[in-house]
Amino acid sequence: MHGGKKADWAQVDADGKLVLPASVAARLGLTPGARVRVDEDTNSIRLHRPATHLTKIYLEPTTACNLDCVTCFRNAWDSEMGRMSDETFEAVFRGIARLETRPLVYFGGIGEPLVHPRTIEWIGRLHGLGCRTEMITNGTLLDAARAKALIGAGLEMLWVSIDGATPESYADVRLGAELPKVIENLARLRDMRPGGHFPKPEIGITFVAMKRNIKDLPALLKLATSLGARQFSVSNVLPVTQDLQDERLYVKTLRSTAFMDSGRIPRLSLPRMDFDESTRDALFGAFGSGWRVNFGGNSWAQGTDVCNYVEDGSMSVGWNGDVSPCWPLLHTHGSYLHGQPRSSVRHVIGNVRERGLMDLWLDPAYVAYRERVQGFGFPPCTFCGGCDISDANVEDCFGNPFPTCGACLWAQGVLKCP
Repeated sequence: MHGGKKADWAQVDADGKLVLPASVAARLGLTPGARVRVDEDTNSIRLHRPATHLTKIYLEPTTACNLDCVTCFRNAWDSEMGRMSDETFEAVFRGIARLETRPLVYFGGIGEPLVHPRTIEWIGRLHGLGCRTEMITNGTLLDAARAKALIGAGLEMLWVSIDGATPESYADVRLGAELPKVIENLARLRDMRPGGHFPKPEIGITFVAMKRNIKDLPALLKLATSLGARQFSVSNVLPVTQDLQDERLYVKTLRSTAFMDSGRIPRLSLPRMDFDESTRDALFGAFGSGWRVNFGGNSWAQGTDVCNYVEDGSMSVGWNGDVSPCWPLLHTHGSYLHGQPRSSVRHVIGNVRERGLMDLWLDPAYVAYRERVQGFGFPPCTFCGGCDISDANVEDCFGNPFPTCGACLWAQGVLKCP
C-alpha cells in the first residue's frame, strides 16, 4: 500500500519477459504487436503510451468568440472563421461510436464553445455514448440556463479561463469581460450541481501567466478554492504579437532547456521542507542556480522534449472537420521566438467527412510522425533559435520532414493546456 492506493505489480516470467497486469495493459493500449518506447532512469523505467492508442480528442466547435483577448491566437492569423456543422459532428460521433474504448472528448480550441448553439447538446450525446467530456470557457456566457444544461448533459470537467484576481487586472487581459460576472456565473454553477463528495462537473481554473498578472496568482488560488475548483492549470503566454514578448516569464528558462536532460549539468537533490520566510530566498536561489534540481524526489525541470499531445494519445478535430496532431497545428499562426517572428504552418492529416476517425488515426504517415515526436529527434530551436530555418516549422537543420517541432514551447513544458 502506498498513500492509501493499492500498487500494481508486474512480473518477470520464466523467459525473462516483463508481464504487466491486464488492467494496466488495457488502460495504456498495450495490445499484441504494439510498439512501446522505454526510457530508463537510475532505479526505474518508463513505458510510453503506444503511438497507436487514441485516448483523447480535442473538438473545436467554433473559432468565434465573444471576447477580444490580448493573448489570443486570432491576433496573429488570417484564417477563415467558422463553426462546426451537424454533418461534421455526426462524422466524429460515428467514428467514436465504433471504438471499443471511448476517448475523452475535450470541447475547446481557438473560440468560445458556448458561442455555438449545439455544443451542450453534443456534450450530452457523447456522454450518453460513454465518453468523459470536458469543456473550456471564458465563463461570461455561463448563465443559469446554460449551467443547468451542462449539468444535465453530464459534463464531467469545466475549465474556466481567469487571468486576473481583480477586475482591473482581469480586464487588462480579457478585453470585454467582467470578472465579477464570471465569478457569479461560476459560483452559481457550483451551487447548482447535485450534492455529493465529487459533484459534477468538476471545476478547473486556467491561468495564463505574464509579467502583468503573475502577482495575482496567490489571490487567484484563494478565489479558486472558494469556487470549489479541484484543479488549477498555469501556462506561460505565447507571444503572438511583438508587444507580448515583454510579458514572458521564461527568457532564462529557454536558455537552460537544451541540456536539462542531457546529463551535462550538475544535479542538486533537496528534501521536502517548509516554503516560508525562513527558506524562501534560499530555495529560490537553489532553483535558479543552473543546477538540475530534484525536490523531494521530483525533478524541478522535468518535461523537456516531451509532447503531451502525443503522450496523451490525443488528436485534434477543427470546426471544419480537419484533423491535426494538436490544436496549435490546426491553424496557421504567427508568434515570436527570441525576438524574431516565427510562423507555425498548420498540418492536416485529413478530414473526418472524407475518412473515418480511426482510418485517419492509423494513417501510416501520421503514426510515423507520432513515433518521431516521441523520440523527439529535433534540434534545440528553443535554446538556439537564431538561424533562418527556425523562422517556421517547415524544415529544420536535422533534415526532419514537415512539421518540425524543435521550436515547440509546449514540448519544453513552457506552455500547457488542460
